[in-house]
Formats: sequence, C-alpha cells, structure tokens
Amino acid sequence: MTEEMKKSVCRGCGIEIEIEELVYTYKVCLNCNYHYPIGADERIRFLMDEGTFVEYDSEMESSNPLNFPEYEDKLIKDKKLTGLKEAVITGEGLICGRPTTIGITDYRFRMGSMASVFGEKVTRCAEHALEKRLPMIIVSSSGGGARMQEGLISLMQMVKTSAACMRLKQEGLLYVDVLSYQSFAGVMASFATLGHIIIAEPGTRVGFTGERGRASVKQNLPNGFQTAEFMVERGMIDMIVQRKDLKTRLANLLDFFS
Repeated sequence: MTEEMKKSVCRGCGIEIEIEELVYTYKVCLNCNYHYPIGADERIRFLMDEGTFVEYDSEMESSNPLNFPEYEDKLIKDKKLTGLKEAVITGEGLICGRPTTIGITDYRFRMGSMASVFGEKVTRCAEHALEKRLPMIIVSSSGGGARMQEGLISLMQMVKTSAACMRLKQEGLLYVDVLSYQSFAGVMASFATLGHIIIAEPGTRVGFTGERGRASVKQNLPNGFQTAEFMVERGMIDMIVQRKDLKTRLANLLDFFS
C-alpha cells in the first residue's frame, strides 16, 4: 500500500486521516466525531465478547420469488461484496458476560432493505429470545425500505417482524434498538422503533424518507430534522451513545433490566 493509499479525507470534517487509525478508533474520526458506517461483521467484533457469538440461520439466503428481472444478479453482487447471504445477521452471544440474542442489519447488502429472508431471520431471532428467555438487541443501519423486487412478500415483513417484537415485550423480555448510520422507511416504521429503549450513535439519520422527500410534504422543515440529535430532544430516541461506549452501555442495560 502506497503512502497515498494509507490516507483518506474524513467525510465529516474534511481533514486528512490515516486509514489505519480508524481501525483503533472504532471507525470514528477523532477530530469531528464522525461515525463511519460499519458492516455487520465489524459490529459483531465491536459488541460481542470474543468467541461467544453463535449465528442463527446461517444457511438462509435471498432468492427471487417473483422472478424480478436482474434481481438475482444484484443479489450475487452483494453476496460477493459483503460475504453475507442477506442484509441481516442474527445470533446469540455475550456482551461483557451478559447473554443476549442480537440482530445486525448491513447497509452494504441492498441498503439493508427488508425482504422475505430478512424478515424471517429477524422474526426467528425474537422467537429464539422467547424460547431461551433472553433479551434481544437489534442494530439497524438500514437505509432501504421494503425491497421492491419482492413486492408484497417484502412489505408484509413489516407486520411480521413487528408482531414478533411485540410478543417479546408482552412476555416481559427486554428489547433494545440501536440505530446507526441511517435507518429509514419500512425498517424505521416497524421493528427498529419498537424497543423498550432506542439508542442512536451520534449523527445517525432517521426517518421514513430521505431529505429529498421534503418537496412532497410542501412544508418548511428545520435543518437536521432527521438526525439523532434532533430526535432525542423531542423524545423520539432515548439516548445517544458514542460507539466506543456502546458495549458498556448495553451491558449496563442488560444488568439493570434483568
């Protein structure tokens, strides 16, 4: 790797940063606190105690139930890019010694959009939590909504995952949502906002549609209205937690609500 390739420009403040430096800062710029998006595999390494994570339903993968043109090619491309079979990884493990089930969505796979396999994996994660009497944590970095290539099959996952999460809450088991990078559309309108506690990383963008949707509502909206900072002031999000502190905060919540 050349010296030029070892450096990049921060997306948040524009200063030159060392690529290797981000490895030791949880992918956070030390100058401006910009939280870079991270994949599900990195998130597992950051959050779960080493060697404790056991994946659920690792064999399940997306298909093309409606024979939508070019959809299979796009799935193949994303599978190669991410090493994942779908836009969410689910499983169980320990966070600072506390057992929990966990689901992590990955923006790199079809923008983390919901589809039949995605919804099934989230639902099964909740069912495992019910069976084992464990809490559930969902980390969402999903910018996409219901995946249009699967039509109503995808759209119904909003109801399916929501029902599974509500069953968990009715049984008195803790459910925590963590929003990171961006969380929009069907994900935000279903399981990602049903937790007992909703946490966001700094700068996370949340909402039902992106800022380009301003024109459709024909209203003057304040700047930053889709940021976690805006939402926490208005009670839509419970707390903002730095990525480096997230594991400890989750462990404290698991202790408190156990």
